Amino acid sequence: MAQKKTRSANGGRNGARRANANGGGSRARPPRPSPLPFLLKWSLVAMVWAVFLGLCVMAWLAYDLPSVETLDDIDRRPSVTLLTKDGSTLATYGDLYGKSVRLSDLPPYLPQAVLATEDRRFYSHPGVDPIGLARAIYVNLRDWELSQGGSTITQQLAKNIFLTPERTIRRKGQELLLALWLERNFTKDQILSLYLNRVYFGAGTYGVDAAARRFFGKPAAAVNVYEAAMLAGLLKAPSRYNPLSDPEGADARARLVLRNMVAAGYLTDDQATYVARTQAGNGIVTASRTGRYFADWVLDQVSSYVGYTGQDLVVVTTLDPALQRLAEAELARLLEERGTAAEVKQGALVALTPDGAVRAMVGGRAYAHSQFNRATQALRQPGSAFKPFVFLAGMESGLAPESRFVDGPISIGKWKPDNYNDKYHGEVTLREAFARSLNSVAIQVSQRVGPDTVVETAHRLGITSDLNPRPSIALGASEVSLLDLTAAYGVFANQGYGVWPRGIEEIRDTNGVILYSRVGSGPGRLVAPRNVAAMVDLMSAAIEWGTGRSAALERPAAGKTGTSQDFRDAWFVGFTAELVTGVWFGNDDGAPMAAITGGTLPAKLWRAFMSKALEGRPAQALLNPVIAAQQPVPEPTSPAAGRAVAAEAEPEKSSLEEWLERITGLNRKKK
Repeated sequence: MAQKKTRSANGGRNGARRANANGGGSRARPPRPSPLPFLLKWSLVAMVWAVFLGLCVMAWLAYDLPSVETLDDIDRRPSVTLLTKDGSTLATYGDLYGKSVRLSDLPPYLPQAVLATEDRRFYSHPGVDPIGLARAIYVNLRDWELSQGGSTITQQLAKNIFLTPERTIRRKGQELLLALWLERNFTKDQILSLYLNRVYFGAGTYGVDAAARRFFGKPAAAVNVYEAAMLAGLLKAPSRYNPLSDPEGADARARLVLRNMVAAGYLTDDQATYVARTQAGNGIVTASRTGRYFADWVLDQVSSYVGYTGQDLVVVTTLDPALQRLAEAELARLLEERGTAAEVKQGALVALTPDGAVRAMVGGRAYAHSQFNRATQALRQPGSAFKPFVFLAGMESGLAPESRFVDGPISIGKWKPDNYNDKYHGEVTLREAFARSLNSVAIQVSQRVGPDTVVETAHRLGITSDLNPRPSIALGASEVSLLDLTAAYGVFANQGYGVWPRGIEEIRDTNGVILYSRVGSGPGRLVAPRNVAAMVDLMSAAIEWGTGRSAALERPAAGKTGTSQDFRDAWFVGFTAELVTGVWFGNDDGAPMAAITGGTLPAKLWRAFMSKALEGRPAQALLNPVIAAQQPVPEPTSPAAGRAVAAEAEPEKSSLEEWLERITGLNRKKK
């Protein structure tokens, strides 16, 4: 019975399942739930989290954004532009900004060249260009390198004004935020004007006007189509396409910009071809590649004349470009021809007018290899080139060119100097002793007036270095600079009036306001006329028949050779009525030269430079008629008498102000 019930029950359940499977019965399957609420719910959650994370990113990008109040601030170094005597550009230091320009001030093709190259959809995008960005991403992925960028002009302006040039994701995000802010607060024309006034064009120039003036010598409003294309081409790589350093690369880039202007619809093919054919290669203004030693020397002095003004300055210098090129060429030629055999590696030359205006300065063999200025910074022993101060002290003590001394062996304590080649000439005049550079006579004169007097005389004429008043001072054992020594010789060329070497004539700002203009005549008379005549007599003899014969010119000239111990330094300093020039040869490490004296290479370079510098100019006497009439006669007076005569020859000052102006030679004009 139990077995039957079980079967019956099982059969019933199976029957029921079969009935349900066949659609019979009263129980139905429940419907599946719709996924829409689920999707809406989690989409909302994701959106909330996305907004939250977006706000976090925005806060991360914005928490240290620079203040937009800095839009008008310019963080730069004030520029100093040095002009030569004839107005040409010698050098430019600092950052150059031109005048602020508006689009309406510019020829239409200038902003068009920039837009065609940098941002063709500038007027249609909201500050960020999705198309340009997508293209840049595609090209970079295709080339597997960062060869293109998708930044718009607005983004570049944001980066230039507010941000650093670092390349990070965070900085890029900040750039996007600032670009959107700029687009919201400024018109497109205002943004483009800001960009053109602030972007860097190379060679220290910021803004299109400064670049146009620097490269083409004209304002941005006056550039032609080719020049506009060249300026636009600089924006991608200012150093690489700089027309001053790579004219061919700049030209190729400008021609590419012209093709871009054709593609953008700003020019036709024929117009671009005509521009490239007729306007290319003209008008590039290049700064002088010469005179760099002089430029550095002048730059160091600017602040002492006008203080630190924080404004752009234009400095008119005394440099003569033709004489500068001549000096550099002659020095290079002589070192190339004779340097190796003479075992000499360096040289320097300074040329100035009798009143101190430096016309040429060469501080070494090659500025690119060494910026150390051997004309102004090096202190070397002048040897016999120091003797004019010794003999002048003697003249001021009552000696004359005809005064006689005995040239023979001499000793002072343990010191026993001798003449060059150990030759002695017996009784000689001071003229002969000076012309032949006899050491024993120079020492006798120095001992007669006292080494302290010799030092005082040298300092009075302009030597600024420390001089040791030992007996060896008579032979130039103390060190001097070439510039000081040349300027001190200038006192004799300047008829006895003091000479301060100068390189600056005028300083003005970029608006033309004169901040400094040189007036005055220097420190006044330093040597009495009769002693000037006596020294010119001696120094003329040195060139005519003495140790400086190799320097002789076809016009009146005077000077003196100098050679330091063991041939470590060789000098020649001399003058005509028009120019005072000093020359030095030697080695930076003090190594001896191959028996090079002041009468060899220095005298030859002096003659080569002076003869060409004065070519075509009529010869002039070394002394004016008044001083030439002063017969140098012995005067049995004390060493101070010569200085007293010089002081008496100076006109009486009418006021303290006039006296200070004459002494300083300065006339400051305030803005």
